[in-house]
Amino acid sequence: MARLLRGLSAFLLLLVVSALLPLALSASKKPSPAARKEDIPFIKCQVCEKIAHQIYQQVKKKEVQISPKKVSEFQIIEIAENVCNLKKEEADWILQIDIVENGDKLELVEQGIEGQCNSECKTIERACQEVMGYSDTDVAEFLYSTKPSIDSLVNFLCNDLSKACSVKPPPIPKGRIPGEPFIAKPTKDAEMEKILRSMEGMPGAPSMKMYSREDLMNMNFGNEEADDDEEDDEDNFPGNLGKIIKQKDSPRKDFKQKILQSITKTGTTIKRHLNKVSKQFNNWWRGKKTKSSSSKAVKPEL
Repeated sequence: MARLLRGLSAFLLLLVVSALLPLALSASKKPSPAARKEDIPFIKCQVCEKIAHQIYQQVKKKEVQISPKKVSEFQIIEIAENVCNLKKEEADWILQIDIVENGDKLELVEQGIEGQCNSECKTIERACQEVMGYSDTDVAEFLYSTKPSIDSLVNFLCNDLSKACSVKPPPIPKGRIPGEPFIAKPTKDAEMEKILRSMEGMPGAPSMKMYSREDLMNMNFGNEEADDDEEDDEDNFPGNLGKIIKQKDSPRKDFKQKILQSITKTGTTIKRHLNKVSKQFNNWWRGKKTKSSSSKAVKPEL
């Protein structure tokens, strides 16, 4: 019984969190920037080299976590499949790169911290996808079967498979418009995105969507027929999100902080409600067992 309730509690909390976490990001949601396809020929070889390093390092990391002999080819394929997909953790490396002009060349410069994903971020992702193409299984098989050095992997991917480094990149045109400056991403935004990403595929996660401020203010999460002893809890439940959002003068950070506080309070509320339901169920179950025992003790009259 206790295990069932813990599972139910976790499930309900997941549903609430999956609905509320995107709210903090929705206030600042902007149209997704497009990749600058014209820049890809200038960075393709560098992107390929970084892909090879990333796959190699991520496989090594997994080997440390679960033992080299237990890392399967399927797990390596998964890394190779996701390394160019910004929706996956394996592609976080893309968020840390700035495209910088250096004379007549473009250079990929590591920043050591995640930045806002703008057109440069999308350009690197697109170049990464063009390099990998359908080579993810070939790369995984090569890694799994031959256990190559990093230099061998770079040569295999960038010269043998993709040909990304077989031709020297051309000089950039003089009239090229520079890309956006690198802007570091707030730590809380990065953490929220990681949580959302880790919840993909979990119950409730597929139905996640982004809500506008107007949608949120028109939502009614409360229960008008709730008992008096639950009113205090419902004041902290998602029903007060509209009030939070209506505070237009509040800074964006303050808005996100209030969302996170609401999520925390929601978790506490759910646990209290579940404890109450559990107590009622236990009382009902004990009463049922007592009644059943009494009926068995009475002998039928002849």
